[in-house]
Amino acid sequence: MTTHEANPHIALSNGVHTISVYVANKPGVLARIAQVFARRGFNIESLVVSPAMDGKFSRMTIGLSGNREGMEQIIKQTSKLIDVLRCVDHTDKAAVIKELALVKVAADAAHRAEVLQVGEHFRCRTVDLTETSIIFQCTGNSDKLDALIGMLTKFGIIELVRTGKVLMARGDDLT
Repeated sequence: MTTHEANPHIALSNGVHTISVYVANKPGVLARIAQVFARRGFNIESLVVSPAMDGKFSRMTIGLSGNREGMEQIIKQTSKLIDVLRCVDHTDKAAVIKELALVKVAADAAHRAEVLQVGEHFRCRTVDLTETSIIFQCTGNSDKLDALIGMLTKFGIIELVRTGKVLMARGDDLT
């Protein structure tokens, strides 16, 4: 049994890396960090920035695609930037990783029950219902949301909004 099979909350390294960056909440910090990734050929797949407990700091959760070999250098360079307090690669580490999606699906009277059944299977919450559509709110890991979207595609997805990953290190490790 692999570590991932024993703990489904561990991020896998298949070219996609998940890092957290704890920064001073100041203008220009995000631009400087993004520049480090761009220079190394990493593409930002998802980005979530939110204030930390103290409003003077923010936490960035960044999903990146790129080679594993360059990741160590990215972490070192990002950690050296002004206003960066901590930069941690959570790929292959125990972490709780979640994402939120809002999905608006076409759902006329003939298909409404089936659409609702798919949403229920994925433990979605119905947040809007009209004669012609349903909006689901669903949280989970990226694979779960991808599967939900795959199942709802046949009904016609009108709109889709995803937050990107948020994560927190498990146990005593810092995020």
